[in-house]
Amino acid sequence: MPASVTLGAGNVAEFSGSLLAIALSDEPKLSGGLIDLDRSLGGSIQRSIELRDFRGSRDEVFALTGPSGGARRVILIGLGKIVDKPGALRRAAALAARQAMKLGFTDVGFHAGEIDAQEVEAATVGLIVGSWEYKDLKTPPPEAERRASLEKATIITSNTNASRAAVTSGEAIGAGHSLARTLAMMPGNLCTPEFLANTATDIARRHGMKITVLGRKEMEAEGMGALLCVAQGTPQDPKLIALEYNGGKTGDKPVTLVGKGLCFDSGGISIKPALSMEDMKFDMCGAAGVLGAFEAIGRMKLPINVVGLIGSTTNMPSGTAMNPGDVVKSHLGKYIEIINTDAEGRLVLADVLSYARRFNPAVVVDAATLTGAIVIALGHTATGVFSAEESLVTEVIAAGKRAGEPSWSMPLWDDYKDLIKSDIADIKNSGGRPAGSVTAAMFLKEFTDSYPWIHLDIAGTAYSESDLGAMPKGPTGTPTGTFIEFVRGRIT
Repeated sequence: MPASVTLGAGNVAEFSGSLLAIALSDEPKLSGGLIDLDRSLGGSIQRSIELRDFRGSRDEVFALTGPSGGARRVILIGLGKIVDKPGALRRAAALAARQAMKLGFTDVGFHAGEIDAQEVEAATVGLIVGSWEYKDLKTPPPEAERRASLEKATIITSNTNASRAAVTSGEAIGAGHSLARTLAMMPGNLCTPEFLANTATDIARRHGMKITVLGRKEMEAEGMGALLCVAQGTPQDPKLIALEYNGGKTGDKPVTLVGKGLCFDSGGISIKPALSMEDMKFDMCGAAGVLGAFEAIGRMKLPINVVGLIGSTTNMPSGTAMNPGDVVKSHLGKYIEIINTDAEGRLVLADVLSYARRFNPAVVVDAATLTGAIVIALGHTATGVFSAEESLVTEVIAAGKRAGEPSWSMPLWDDYKDLIKSDIADIKNSGGRPAGSVTAAMFLKEFTDSYPWIHLDIAGTAYSESDLGAMPKGPTGTPTGTFIEFVRGRIT
């Protein structure tokens, strides 16, 4: 379980827990309680700054032995040159929690001076992000070698109504992130479409939401030929999951969040190379983001109507799997030629986006680990954003920035549509290598005519193959934060 977070007003020099983390910007200067703390440490903080042993660079960590009668250890964490203070604090707090985890400490104090409510919320999220770990499938080491988990984090700043509310909302967002990362980290034989449906059902039960789950038979009755053609190669029952949160006024159009939920993607008949195929368990990170966002929204009791839609299955080669050259009829009625069975996510989303019409959405935001092409375009730093509506692009990019999940606008011009024209059907599911992420988004656009829509390609940002400093290798939680901030930004 990630750490719980509390506020601890008072002089930072009086903190007596296991680890005290002090966040300082570049060209650091000591003031207030830090002067008292430095005095208790014999001036070692100031000397470290003067000697340039600690410079306050981003992600810099400098360790000191704690004072007698105070914290067991003290670490200085660099914020770097601050442009986005909440983002810098979120990152530094995550580093603080990770340091506590490495040392086997059960508690940590975090101090960054007097910070406002938005900054308290960001620090809270960071502390929870940094304390998350997935050990469910590891045999515990011998008792003598075990390290304790971080259980409690204290933000040392003014204890006000606003800051207490910020801790509460930060814990809700952190819980959403933790859920999304846990779901993503689970192997595909455990995190199945049925497991995602059961998780959604649990969220709905705890937070008073409405839930609808369609299986194979129900989707056949709906005419969801695009989603079902992906599912026809697996004996697992596919699931279409619809969560409805009614926190706003009756009749208000809902913000609708859509996630791709491929619990494992082998590529189907167009099978992927064996190298790193195990990472295809992460092909459900869009769905994980929807569920994480709904966990946070339910906890925060946001005054807005929100719908969450997930299309979930696995993409497997078998005697019943779809073949290149097949033509299927989508839920919307459009015929789709299958060029590449590994372009399956857009087939699943086509029917889910069509199904979204019945909710009369104010806007639909979908997220999917959709294309390797977006990784070539943007690397692992930014999510690709696609929409014909510039105002939506601006809104989503701003939401991602607030969440610490950067994104970048990509073209969605009609010039690209010719690449997905089919000789025998209305549209084909792959336009080949050129502009692969754009043609995938163009394909989705064909099923979204009745409402405002924006697509997030998170293939490069949903998980990391290396340690990112603020979090370990594995799932990042993206797009959970973007979803949450987008919804919050729509509250009037």
